[in-house]
Amino acid sequence: MPEILSCDFEVYGIVQGVSFRMYTERQAKSLGVRGWCMNTPHDTVKGQIEGTPEAFEQMKSWLQKTGSPTSRIDKTDFSEPKILQEYTFPNFSIRH
Repeated sequence: MPEILSCDFEVYGIVQGVSFRMYTERQAKSLGVRGWCMNTPHDTVKGQIEGTPEAFEQMKSWLQKTGSPTSRIDKTDFSEPKILQEYTFPNFSIRH
């Protein structure tokens, strides 16, 4: 079984009210990445991602550079990646 990488993220900029979470969920599912995301009271979006190294890196890049069509990403913070033996989440979800 390929190794699974996991990290926390937080995205700053114009990321609320621009369908950012919906697009993040769609992108994660298309890459086979699991985890979650949610809006914070500080106008950021934070969450966790888990995936194979290739999918994990693609998702990180998407969270830093792409986002939803009308979002503006100023910066994205990531925690140090951890290596997991198995997935913690069954899929990718939006938390409220």
